[in-house]
Amino acid sequence: MTNLLIIATDKEASREVQWELAQSGYTCSVIVDDDEMIEQVESQNTKLVVLKADTGSQINLLSKQLKHDRILPVIALLPVEFLKEPTNDLNVDDFVVEPYHSEELILRIKRLLSDKRQQENLITCGDLAIDTSRYEVSIAGKSVTLTFKEYELLKFLASNPGRVFTREILLDSIWGYDYYGGDRTVDVTIRRLRSKIEDSTRNYIETVRNIGYKLRDNS
Repeated sequence: MTNLLIIATDKEASREVQWELAQSGYTCSVIVDDDEMIEQVESQNTKLVVLKADTGSQINLLSKQLKHDRILPVIALLPVEFLKEPTNDLNVDDFVVEPYHSEELILRIKRLLSDKRQQENLITCGDLAIDTSRYEVSIAGKSVTLTFKEYELLKFLASNPGRVFTREILLDSIWGYDYYGGDRTVDVTIRRLRSKIEDSTRNYIETVRNIGYKLRDNS
């Protein structure tokens, strides 16, 4: 089951929301905003946070605290009075205005969780994107066809941007420690990979002389 967490300024007022989420199959608990909020989020392996507070300023404060320590989807339950506030910018991923239909809240939660899963399955470097759930590689939205070893090598480098790997480590990690081929196998695969993903305007893989290779860190 997916772990959700309700953070509220009034624990009892959030019991109905907790019940609605439980009815939809989510494991959900309620905590009151306090100094141990972040620790509780981490300890419960929370996948999404529902914020329930009386004002937009309270919502913003709680959300900033959460997102400062962890990339986590946050949806807010807002009082209708919020719509009348002169400044109503929120640092949340989505919100619903009370009173709301539980179906709407559940649909928005499902969308945020789906978006989060897609982000977790996506590795990017500039306009290079690797979808690890579909074994697909694209550049600027255009699909690139790779062999399995080329894909695995690219994914390995892209999962550790900026880190230099020796040919021996790459050989063991991609082909296996008992592979009888030599370091030349890595060089040949890198060359073929570069021919498919690089050109005069794009350079993703960098050769570190006398050591090995790394993927450029564009963060």
